Amino acid sequence: MAKIRVKQVRSIIRRTGTQKRTMESLGLRRMNHEVVHEATPVILGMINKVKHLVSVEEI
Repeated sequence: MAKIRVKQVRSIIRRTGTQKRTMESLGLRRMNHEVVHEATPVILGMINKVKHLVSVEEI
C-alpha cells in the first residue's frame, strides 16, 4: 500500500465530537502535527470525514 502524510491544518475547537475522535484516532494532537499512515480504506474514510481540517500528501 502507498503511504500518505496527514497534517492537521485547522483547529478542532468547536467541532463535533465525532470529528474530534476521528482526529485523535488518526494520531493528530495539535496544529501542524504530521503523521504517516498506510493508505487503507479505513484511513482514507477517516480522512474524508475530516478533510476540511487536514492536508494530505502522498509519499
